[in-house]
Amino acid sequence: MPLPPLTQIPPQIAAVADYEDYARERMSDAAWAYLSGGAADEHTLRANLEAYARLRIQPRVLRDLTGGGTGLDLLGTPLPFPILLAPVAYQKLAHPQGELASVLAASAMKTVMVASTQASVGLEDMARAAEAPLWFQLYFQRERDDTLRLVRRAEAAGYRALVVTVDAPVNGVRNGEQRHGFRLPADVEAVNLRGMRPMAGAVARAGESAIFGSGALDGAPSWDDIAWLRSATRLPVALKGILAPADARLAIEAGAAAIVVSNHGGRGLDTLPATLEALPWVVAEVAGRLPVLMDGGIRRGTDVFKALALGATAVMVGRGYLHGLAAAGAVGVIHVLHMLRTEFEIAMALAGCRTLRDIDRNALWPHPAIP
Repeated sequence: MPLPPLTQIPPQIAAVADYEDYARERMSDAAWAYLSGGAADEHTLRANLEAYARLRIQPRVLRDLTGGGTGLDLLGTPLPFPILLAPVAYQKLAHPQGELASVLAASAMKTVMVASTQASVGLEDMARAAEAPLWFQLYFQRERDDTLRLVRRAEAAGYRALVVTVDAPVNGVRNGEQRHGFRLPADVEAVNLRGMRPMAGAVARAGESAIFGSGALDGAPSWDDIAWLRSATRLPVALKGILAPADARLAIEAGAAAIVVSNHGGRGLDTLPATLEALPWVVAEVAGRLPVLMDGGIRRGTDVFKALALGATAVMVGRGYLHGLAAAGAVGVIHVLHMLRTEFEIAMALAGCRTLRDIDRNALWPHPAIP
């Protein structure tokens, strides 16, 4: 049986990665396979982590750090540091309070949480519990009216932005979930989607197409749907799941307010590039026209620093805070964010960067893979 959540943080947890073993002990095998696994052979999942180690920071000494800070304005929201909570579905698989614990942690740390369409807590309940800005991650539904209903609910509840996931018209091949027979338990569901027509599943017999012609792609969004969404809401629309520079250009043309460089945490198509590898190419295409965020593999404050040095405006952390949630609830998520922020500020100080504006390519040791 899984262990109960921690009631206090043991001193052995000194870094974000230390939470992983504690989280694993407190989750079922099937839930762990769903929340921590990746697609197929998990090459992309591992690449997201490994990419940071290939970059080196360029230290600078005797710099004037007086009055330094990490504040920024993102889509009209002032933030004390550039680390957000990424959307993660079904958080009650990790902790009985689920997303409410994560909302409380984001509020305590005064940062943005991006709430998932597939949250196991209602979007209005999260909004009522929040004391910091919330963004809403949106999956397009089969019926446009259902999609619009979600948007209107997010607007009415006070969410500040929409983050549209664009890289998952179908789920990836998640062998870990298959091997453990993952199914949502009876007490966990995507409560925000009650009453909506579900997306079609890909079930085919031998000799039949599993995807094309099966209905699995019914309702998958296109660029026309992004244009429709922008016309239907007053909220800024960010597009999450951009890796190709050509798609970044199309996102700008479609009027996106921000881009999130993401490979879906390695859960979609395996053998994609790590997000840190794709980031500078997307940044070069965007050329400062809108904010570029990124997620994938962040476990250290130095990871945040390297992402900003490659042009990211801010980062989203996913599995790292989920492990804190599973281990210790809201306190665990707060601890994860606090460690990341502290390590990030230490990295800035030791690299001679007083503010976020000082973190650029010159803060990295020259690397031939950076365009």
